Amino acid sequence: MKKISLFVVTLAFIASSLTAQNQSMDSLSYSVGVLIAQNLKQQGLTEVKTADVASGIADALSGDLKMDMQKVNQTFQSHMQALQAKQFEGIIKEGADFLAQNGKRPEVTTLASGLQYEILKEGTGPKPSATDKVTTHYHGTLINGKVFDSSVQRGQPATFPVNGVIQGWVEALQLMPVGSKWKLFVPYNLAYGERGAGQDIKPYSTLVFEVELLEIL
Repeated sequence: MKKISLFVVTLAFIASSLTAQNQSMDSLSYSVGVLIAQNLKQQGLTEVKTADVASGIADALSGDLKMDMQKVNQTFQSHMQALQAKQFEGIIKEGADFLAQNGKRPEVTTLASGLQYEILKEGTGPKPSATDKVTTHYHGTLINGKVFDSSVQRGQPATFPVNGVIQGWVEALQLMPVGSKWKLFVPYNLAYGERGAGQDIKPYSTLVFEVELLEIL
């Protein structure tokens, strides 16, 4: 009789341990789900099919993915970029409208890339290549006129590689003879794009620069 009682007690202990383990795993799994959801919400992603999310987690844990990782990353990044673009669509439209009107001025040239420039002073020196280093004076503003950076105001010219700056500058500098001063109107995709820069340059900002090419080093 005592042996039977001991066996029953042992079974009860095992069952209790398994239940505790299951409850612990339930809590852990739920916590993982909450943390994933909070991370997605912080990134602006609030609408997903939770069943497919669970399927993706299960497949990733088992190593049996239905999509290759390149496709997974591309899908996620494309969607997040679209969400961000929607968030900043006012800035995008403001920049596009500005460039459309600015491009109508006869003194403004619009290149195939979308970069616009106005020649304030025509130089007579050589033109730099992408691999050259140059010295310039510049004055950078938002399209509302707010200054975000200016070597002119600092009173100190800036020296840098041509291919080490934003794409709009890279393109323009190679067209400018030394001694030139141009005004550049740079679409967001040739500036800091969807990232922005610092406190003043928000994502998708169109920028304006006055650039004077002083010398090629």
